[in-house]
Amino acid sequence: MSEQVLIGRQGGVLTLTLNRPDKKNALTRPMYQALGAAIDAAEFDDEVRCILIQAEGDIFTAGNDIADFAAVNAGSAEVEAAMVNNPLLAALGRATTPIVAAVQGRAVGIGVTMLLHCDLVFVAEDALLSTPFVNLALTPEAASSLLMTARLGHVRAFSMFVLGEAVGGRDAAAWGLANAAVPPGELRARARAAAEAVASRPPSAVAATKRLMRDAGAIAARMALEGEHFLAQLHTAEAKEAFAAFAEKRPPDFTKLRG
Repeated sequence: MSEQVLIGRQGGVLTLTLNRPDKKNALTRPMYQALGAAIDAAEFDDEVRCILIQAEGDIFTAGNDIADFAAVNAGSAEVEAAMVNNPLLAALGRATTPIVAAVQGRAVGIGVTMLLHCDLVFVAEDALLSTPFVNLALTPEAASSLLMTARLGHVRAFSMFVLGEAVGGRDAAAWGLANAAVPPGELRARARAAAEAVASRPPSAVAATKRLMRDAGAIAARMALEGEHFLAQLHTAEAKEAFAAFAEKRPPDFTKLRG
């Protein structure tokens, strides 16, 4: 499973590469574990001064594997326990090592919300970012209900969460979700140059600055609250209909379900 997350080191930069392009880099539980462990370990590694997250293929990530959501809805206690203790979300929330992201193609769900925990984000000009949680009868996660609203304002965040509206690369940069939208062929080089620039700065000053810019306690508290709502929604009839519709490649019909 480690082959689905490639880990490399060069010049003070720890590179984490999503490597499941045949499945649109949809994140599995082992991938969450590998990513979370690597981010946590960087906190105690003096040679790692910056983390770069990127992906193979033409899609950054399609988000969480829908099969896991459906398994919880069907009653899998094992999968539910793993979701309650998502190691990637926890690691992102407490990280003080600076994180840079390079995003190409589609970024869906956690593929977008993880970017709110990155310190520099570069997207391809033709990228599309979406957070269709409500379309799946779910709620936001990764403290995104707090961080996305602070970043974009209520109306833009609401349209992304509730209507599932996708944001293009150029708009993502204009709105503050990314530092810059660049030609796809220049994406990795631009992100790596930024990561190397961060790695060249005095590490204690960088870490202290990141801590001052983020309220780790508030982020952890919001993640916990979101987690309660997210898991509750996974067990609803709404979610069952959403997952069935996804599997059957049809629009969901929530009109006969009570809120």
